[in-house]
Amino acid sequence: MIRTELVTLTSIPATAYRQKLPAGGSGIVILRDDSAQPGIASISKTSGEPIPTRNTPAKLFPKKAFQEAMELTVGLPYRKRGMPTSPAAPETPAAEPEVEAVLEEVVDGKDYAKIVDTYLDKTGKLSYALLNKDLIAFAHRSSRVRAMIDGGASEDELRLYIVGTKFRNITGNRNLTDGQVLRTAELLDEVSPKGVFRELNDELRKKLKK
Repeated sequence: MIRTELVTLTSIPATAYRQKLPAGGSGIVILRDDSAQPGIASISKTSGEPIPTRNTPAKLFPKKAFQEAMELTVGLPYRKRGMPTSPAAPETPAAEPEVEAVLEEVVDGKDYAKIVDTYLDKTGKLSYALLNKDLIAFAHRSSRVRAMIDGGASEDELRLYIVGTKFRNITGNRNLTDGQVLRTAELLDEVSPKGVFRELNDELRKKLKK
């Protein structure tokens, strides 16, 4: 396995490396010397700009740091797995799977924007009411949902099918993975991801009890 030599950043006290995304394209991982939390970004295939994940704090990981990391890692081999620890930071082996999982589930900013725009209310804010209303309407008219219920599908399986189908239709991205669908749900409400589909969940439970 070829490991990328860590590059040292000057814009912030940190090191960085590149990682290949399973869906294609590159990802940048930044490891601050003074924080156990990594900063993660994908690289836009159209603009070439870094796209930090929503849970990457901008204050700790400014865009200029990702841009510097991109410049310094150009031509270096990708790191395929694992998360190295920066020299000044404590070892955090338990964080390795989390970093890889986030990289695998990076959501394209344009896809996310299309989904959000679809469910904006009159004030321009994301409306969970509109989102759930649309998902529930789809669940009622879908013959596939009825077949899944008859076949003994679980609430989680039904929700993933309904949400995934709607998100793929909205974005026009048929290659949107289940992991990206779940990640998008988390991004819609970082405080309480399960709360995003509260009304849909209630409706699915009713259907499963019939």
